Amino acid sequence: MCGIVGVVSHSPVNQLLYDALLLLQHRGQDAAGIATNHSSMFSMFKANGLVRDVFRTRNMRSLSGNSGIGHCRYPTAGSSSEEEAQPFYVNAPFGITLAHNGNLTNQAQLKDELFRNDRRHINTDSDSEVLLNVLAHEMQEAADGYTLDADAVFKAVAAVHRRVRGAYAVVAQISGHGMLAFRDPFGIRPLCLGVNETEQGNEYLVASESVALEGLGFRFVRDIAPGEAVFIDENNQLHERQCAENPSLNPCAFEFVYLARPDSVIDGASVYATRLRMGEYLADKVSKEIPVDEIDVVMPIPDSSRPAAIQLALKLGVEYREGFIKNRYIGRTFIMPGQGMRKKSVRQKLNAISSEFKDKNVLLVDDSIVRGTTSREIVQMAREAGARKVFFASAAPPVLYPNVYGIDMPTRDELIAHGRTVEEVCREITADRVVYQDVDALKRAISDVNPALKNFEASCFDGVYVTGDVTPEYLDRQESARHNPKSKDAEDKVRTQLNLNPPVAAE
Repeated sequence: MCGIVGVVSHSPVNQLLYDALLLLQHRGQDAAGIATNHSSMFSMFKANGLVRDVFRTRNMRSLSGNSGIGHCRYPTAGSSSEEEAQPFYVNAPFGITLAHNGNLTNQAQLKDELFRNDRRHINTDSDSEVLLNVLAHEMQEAADGYTLDADAVFKAVAAVHRRVRGAYAVVAQISGHGMLAFRDPFGIRPLCLGVNETEQGNEYLVASESVALEGLGFRFVRDIAPGEAVFIDENNQLHERQCAENPSLNPCAFEFVYLARPDSVIDGASVYATRLRMGEYLADKVSKEIPVDEIDVVMPIPDSSRPAAIQLALKLGVEYREGFIKNRYIGRTFIMPGQGMRKKSVRQKLNAISSEFKDKNVLLVDDSIVRGTTSREIVQMAREAGARKVFFASAAPPVLYPNVYGIDMPTRDELIAHGRTVEEVCREITADRVVYQDVDALKRAISDVNPALKNFEASCFDGVYVTGDVTPEYLDRQESARHNPKSKDAEDKVRTQLNLNPPVAAE
């Protein structure tokens, strides 16, 4: 999960891009970057950190131009090194910058093909750099001499769809030609289009979530369809084309559970409304497993579980209270690297109001239980605050399988529900009872809001990988790589064999 944005305007876009990234900051807190285009020249700045910390006045002044792209990173492939911050740039053909949200499942195969067949060198472990070079190669193949029209751009995207597997929502700038945005044929990661009608003509913005459009005064036009590409040329003319042979819409269910902002609309479904429905279905499950008269209060784990908790309490007829106060200057613990960092951050992020817990049986509602580290700490905090009993309800089903499409759930042994019964999970997080949402109920909660949504990417819950290329052997390789990362010595040895200089430390 990352945040991407692209803007084509009649005036400088550096501030627009910065503001859009602030609105998408929840999608990634590891790094941020902006690349703008002016007189066929790119200006780029990127670094590790939050958007507000990465960019200074001097950086913003250097980002000139009336079109540009931006990215805030949440690392799932490669590393958290600054050299893997996005956007990425390649100088041929034409010069292309690219930002990507998602994860490629055939990255290793593509990297080998690029080196052996396409004669392109990949310098990082980022699958986004792989995707950029595949696009660049196909753009070169599609271009007629030195010209590149919309037909050639769409032909290149169609070739990318044939070669690339996995989840990808992309924005890219092609120097001297325009801006391109496209979405994978399964529509896993979100991408939407907005317009601002001015006296000088239309301005366009593409972004991961609709909240970025509305916050900047752009009118939401529509979601970009699975497999579709949109191209805004140098004359600000919008071109649209379906570039995949058999596209199908399978939005990521976890976007609605946790990743997206509640005020966004993804593929025609209000995220807030879907979370309310999750609360209603969860109330049905809770009432079957816990005597309602044993629950004194319902409390959310702020913030993403609040809509579900409110609706659950309303349907059960139990008092709703806020027992935890969130420190909003601490990042989202789910996307923090390392269990130790997450555990430490929970108590920095949340503080319990003892009077709300004292001598009460409390039903805590969270959006999900992934690794269990956060849940265990929260249950213990509730007990320390004086709760008699602590029940725990998850608005999402048990997370049983790795996610390979851009969410950091890569290994089964990191998932607390994998290989455990609900009772065993309950003991692990030290709760009195644990209640999970059913998978079918989760999907129903989303399709109730938009009945046109019938299929979902919900692999972390049901083990069904919609791209059809994720095998048990693939998952084993992913887990092996996770547990045995390439050492620095081995990396340096490879660089020596390839006669490469060691990477230079960032200033």
